[in-house]
Amino acid sequence: MQKKVGLIVNPVAGMGGSVGLKGTDGNQMYEKALELGAEPVTPDRTKELLAYIRHIDDLQFFVAPKEMGEDFIKLLEVPYEVVGDIGGETSASDTTKIASQMIDRGIELLIFIGGDGTARDIYDTIDAKVPVVAVPSGVKMFSSVFATNPRTAAKLVDAFVEGTDVTEEEVLDIDEDAFREDTLASRLYGYLLVPEVKQYIQHGKTASQVGKSSRRAKEEIAAYVIEEMDPKTLYLLGPGTTLKAITDELGLPKTLLGIDAVYGKSLVGQDLNEEDILRLFEEYEKRSIIITPIGGNGFIFGRGSKQFTPKVIKMVGKENVLVVSTEQKIRSLDCLRVDTGDYELDEHLSGYLEVTVDYKRKIVFKVKC
Repeated sequence: MQKKVGLIVNPVAGMGGSVGLKGTDGNQMYEKALELGAEPVTPDRTKELLAYIRHIDDLQFFVAPKEMGEDFIKLLEVPYEVVGDIGGETSASDTTKIASQMIDRGIELLIFIGGDGTARDIYDTIDAKVPVVAVPSGVKMFSSVFATNPRTAAKLVDAFVEGTDVTEEEVLDIDEDAFREDTLASRLYGYLLVPEVKQYIQHGKTASQVGKSSRRAKEEIAAYVIEEMDPKTLYLLGPGTTLKAITDELGLPKTLLGIDAVYGKSLVGQDLNEEDILRLFEEYEKRSIIITPIGGNGFIFGRGSKQFTPKVIKMVGKENVLVVSTEQKIRSLDCLRVDTGDYELDEHLSGYLEVTVDYKRKIVFKVKC
């Protein structure tokens, strides 16, 4: 007997990432993203999800209209029913309204494609009535409700069909206005049920360590990185307090939650988006990315630093990616993760990378996609 499954796509999720907006929630942010040349992210993520569900013939889909689901499911030879209606521009109210209508139709699982804001909208509507599979397509996605990528989301759908248990995972409330102002303010918003297959679900973000030993460790990492810097290389510094320790040591400002550029130990770009980075690449031939994993889930690319697009990463090269982390943080992770939106690139980045954890000390750590 077929399982009744809902599908809701947030068509604007993730569009602020490459252009440096750190999200599309809030007034006029979608319009601003379009003005800056942002392109939709969710269509490719949705198509990838649907292509890798093995038990798709065992599903009866209830989908949101048009670009919120219908446009993708109609390309497949599977039964589906369109639920609700939408106007010219979609909004959070469309998500909540349609999710509620899907619950009334008796869905047993809800798949949604979006970011933390979409997760909060879904929680507001369904709470724990049915389990969800959350496909990461936003900018930050710090909530632990999300699959690690669209392909593992497909595996979660298959696991649900096969009868796996469900478990509660966190939905976080991220203040996007504060995030754009370089402050990460979050609180627990609630819990959603997800299929209980831990290896396919990302861990939630944990807070940075701020104790004396942690500060000292970051200072030691910074001293070593600066000592090893090539004066003829452009360094792109990702977000985080570990990277800020480097600019502090250089006496330079740092966008705590953004991307900055250093050349010859001088600041040559601040709070950069993809276009800004590519413009710098026209001037600087030798390039390097310095990045630190997100505490808790281990992502180095694909969460919170979407300005590092596949194009940017390819032009830098895997061999020029420097990962730095305190040993306390790295030892709390089972692996490093990547989810760039380009699966071939993710596979290329997978394997093993050296991680600088102290002055003149590195460890080799596994990277998964």
